[in-house]
Amino acid sequence: MSTAARTFADQLRAWPTDRLAALLVLRPDLTSPTPADTGQLAARATTKASCQRALDRLTRLELTVLDAVVVAGTAPADRIAELVNAPEGEAHAALGRLADLAVIWESRTGLRAVSGAGEALGARPGGGSGLRRLGADVPQLTCADAAARISEVSTEARALLDHVLANGAEAAAGAARTTIAPDQAATPAEELLARRLLVPAKDRRAEGLVVIPGEVRLALQDGRTTPEPVAPPPPLATTSRDPALVDRTAAGAAFEVVRRVELLLDTWGAHPPHVLRSGGLAVRDLKAAARLLHLDPPETALLLECAEEAALLAKGVDADGDQVWLPTDAFDTWTGQSAADRWQTLAEAWLAMTQLPMIVGTRDPGGKARNALCGDLYSTYAPESRRLVLDLLADTTPGDTLATGTGLPSLVTLLAWQRPRRPRALNEHAEQVLAEAALLGVTGLGGLASYSRVLPGDAAPALSPLLPAPVDTVLLQADLTAVAPGPLVADVARDLHLLADVESRGGASVFRFGTTSVRRAFDAGWSAGEIHDFLGRIAATPVPQPLSYLVDDVARTFGTLRVGAVGAFLRADDTALLDELVAGSPGLDLRRIAPTVLVSGLTLDVLLPRLREAGAAPVVEAPDGSVRLARPDALRARNPYRQPPGEPPSREAHAAAIAAAIRAGDRAAAERPADSRATTPAEVLTALRAALEERAPVWIGYVDNHGTSSERVVDPRSVEGGHLVAFDRRADDLRGFAIHRITGVRRLPG
Repeated sequence: MSTAARTFADQLRAWPTDRLAALLVLRPDLTSPTPADTGQLAARATTKASCQRALDRLTRLELTVLDAVVVAGTAPADRIAELVNAPEGEAHAALGRLADLAVIWESRTGLRAVSGAGEALGARPGGGSGLRRLGADVPQLTCADAAARISEVSTEARALLDHVLANGAEAAAGAARTTIAPDQAATPAEELLARRLLVPAKDRRAEGLVVIPGEVRLALQDGRTTPEPVAPPPPLATTSRDPALVDRTAAGAAFEVVRRVELLLDTWGAHPPHVLRSGGLAVRDLKAAARLLHLDPPETALLLECAEEAALLAKGVDADGDQVWLPTDAFDTWTGQSAADRWQTLAEAWLAMTQLPMIVGTRDPGGKARNALCGDLYSTYAPESRRLVLDLLADTTPGDTLATGTGLPSLVTLLAWQRPRRPRALNEHAEQVLAEAALLGVTGLGGLASYSRVLPGDAAPALSPLLPAPVDTVLLQADLTAVAPGPLVADVARDLHLLADVESRGGASVFRFGTTSVRRAFDAGWSAGEIHDFLGRIAATPVPQPLSYLVDDVARTFGTLRVGAVGAFLRADDTALLDELVAGSPGLDLRRIAPTVLVSGLTLDVLLPRLREAGAAPVVEAPDGSVRLARPDALRARNPYRQPPGEPPSREAHAAAIAAAIRAGDRAAAERPADSRATTPAEVLTALRAALEERAPVWIGYVDNHGTSSERVVDPRSVEGGHLVAFDRRADDLRGFAIHRITGVRRLPG
């Protein structure tokens, strides 16, 4: 804790530059735009909005300690520690954290919360212990006075007070009179209101609401801000497993993720799905991708979102000018890297992305289904949720995994303690974060893998030894299957997926050859000789005879039937084949116009797949009678814009530069005349916030709605939303002033 100072701004000026830079790292919203000097920095740090952002990152213990500071008003650290239901050492550590965040400061009379922190704390229910400090316009009670008044009320009034305390320390006043003497009270509620054990809420927007003053609550809770201890944090329910088993399980999932992303994007490079008008991916395309990868649609959406975040997938244009989803040029670079490096790219993208892909398929509040790759899944809290879950798992001993049944609820409880002001739904998203981490290979068996503990650092060196070495050969078997004894190199895997269907996946993938899969290779432009050469090159043993016969049989029938556009025509030298089609396929609408020519009323795009379903192997004939077979072009989208090459400046370096600029502004401010007054909007705000923190009166020049200028001496009470609420000494009343109408401010002696 720093030494006592006259004002909050003075305390920040007394901080070393490195501590000031650390504050800017913890509260980055204070850096934009760069404050002119420490006075502006102090004014910005006391705003309610900025304090809310700082409080959102506090634990339940830290929020409770801050609540105690607000209740105490101004008190020594030891006195505040006594108010908190936690070990003294942990309470003092929390005070140090709050001081580093500049939400409390050490005045000459003790620790004091900045004004914005007190307002922000009361603005979010559940943000702290629930205690509220009354405004200066309401007489304050000591704990002893509160205890004496509690002893005076009736049994019914005491029961009502306990009920209000158990339900958030606030209630509706209803028909109870709020300004009466104790002897005039006719109901238990009026008893409490008359003795100031319940008081109207200070917030004017909460009209009709009454709250229990902080001192009364302290008296009800034996001088503590909370009835239950707020430290230590709740334990995480874990069980012990072999760390090597956890790593191997996670590494297996990591390898599968890399292979699946490569397979999907390589497929989309040749046959890209269209982009919806809303910017997302159609449900039918997501289901087709899920079938290809043998995953559920939400799991497939997770891989797609990671690929897009990693700039491997983006919107592009196909040959017809339609907008489609395509792999980017970066995808080709990515496929040339090691499997561990490729996984690290995807894992870091997952940690950084703001999407919640596991809710794909659910409906938004308007009843519309959420699509993958669209903005409906956006959440600013998503990266923090993932980081928090990984940090909590990283705090466990290597090999410790979440216990079955009780592990997830204990994690949700711990997350609620770590970030009590976060939306409750995001704590409930812990299950989704765990599912995502398991699918991506970040965790295994419910425990954090050893290589994941360095994320977002260089995890690839630790992962590489756990991954199987890539192979370029397979075991071809007589039952028309091929077994890959490990991960295949990219080129072999791409061609083998074209020539065979995946039957099972895992460390040893199994592929099955069939008439349809071999015909797929012929449709892509392969010849029988090329297929035989490829099989001979990748086979670790001689090519089985049944597989060679299969390739030759498909080659013999492939192209004997030719299809052209009339509605459509069919031509073949084999008249028996045409007779069979006419007799056995009435749904093709065929009729013979020559011994070797049939025509159909169906269009070519309808006729062609129906012929293939009937077992034929047609090829498309060009107008000049030639047959052209070629592999489809692999399309690519342009890489999304990314920061130009070069190491971006770190947050620490950026904060240090801003801290140096603030110190330079302080030196310039020190040269101003002592009797000068604030006149610019920024100077007016800074002066008003400084006076609010110091509880000092100020002179203001003010122009009212009629253009009449006046000078007033006021005591600031709040500065928020472009308005100053202050006690006007001339009018002897609390009044509001539009800040843009204040022409000047000068601080007066207190």
